[in-house]
Amino acid sequence: MSVIRKRKGLGLAAAAMSGALLITACGGDDDSGGSGGDESVTLSFANSYPDEHPHNQCGAMVVQETLADGDSGVEIEVFSNSQLGPDAERFTSVASGDIDIDIQGSSAISASFEEIGAMDAAYAFADADELFTFVDTDEFDAMAERLLEETGVRVLDVWYFGMRQFTANQPIRTPDDFDGLRMRFPDSPQYLMNAEALGAEATPVAFEEVFLALQQGTIDGQENPVPTIQDMNFTEVQSHVSLTGHQVGSVMAIISEESWQSLSSDQQEAVQAAISDAREGDRQCVEEAENDILAEWEESGTMTVVDDVDLDTFSEQAETFFNENYEGAQLELYQAIRESVGS
Repeated sequence: MSVIRKRKGLGLAAAAMSGALLITACGGDDDSGGSGGDESVTLSFANSYPDEHPHNQCGAMVVQETLADGDSGVEIEVFSNSQLGPDAERFTSVASGDIDIDIQGSSAISASFEEIGAMDAAYAFADADELFTFVDTDEFDAMAERLLEETGVRVLDVWYFGMRQFTANQPIRTPDDFDGLRMRFPDSPQYLMNAEALGAEATPVAFEEVFLALQQGTIDGQENPVPTIQDMNFTEVQSHVSLTGHQVGSVMAIISEESWQSLSSDQQEAVQAAISDAREGDRQCVEEAENDILAEWEESGTMTVVDDVDLDTFSEQAETFFNENYEGAQLELYQAIRESVGS
């Protein structure tokens, strides 16, 4: 028997863009995994990034191709560039089953599950190796299980987003250099804590509105990984990039538990493998893009690259702040992260 499950709450505009977002699945029994059968299924895969971004070219689209080439019957329809709504709205859509798979940062998820924000704490990790060292621990798995229990959202894997750097029309080498600057941070509890930890004045602006805010002077600077700075054309309205490396950016590939349970065990295995197998290639694409873009900026003078940042002062200030201001499960997760990386 075939069961057609409707999407809820995408709205007329999204429905017009995406067409009929329906999942067709067999309702047979499967004791070894989800309740779905093995008939073809189409899953939406949403994200905020342009098609050219590594998370699409080396992430979502690779997952799409891998599953298309397999025999699981799972097809992926990618909705890039915030087609299905901004980050803040899409997590809720995943939790309700309106979107199947999404890419979300820990800070965005922390609005619904507070403790996970510690994954995005400034200077929690020094580099991507430290990030993945923690991701592969029992402590991370336990946290992901709590997320599932509280929100109905399952973490499939973690992908590297890039080192977050500050841009402005002047260099930022120490916390004192933030004086007088209105720095854009995403409007989530963790990012606003990061701003305070680093000594910056946070001005929350939606990701989709950052370029215009910089252009109009509503904000003086922002922070994002280098590929995102390039993709969003922030180089047209900012003159300096300061290599603070204040956050090892990561995103989580998440799936609605409703969608997950609609899949057969074989389909679950295929989706999990496709997402996890894309981790390393996605990371390589991001790192190559970071290096290539910085080299091009330096050579062309597109951006002044500031590499003499006082990282020790920034990181020590941040660690003191989080140990003093985190509480409960969030403090425990932060301390588990710092212990895993040998702090």
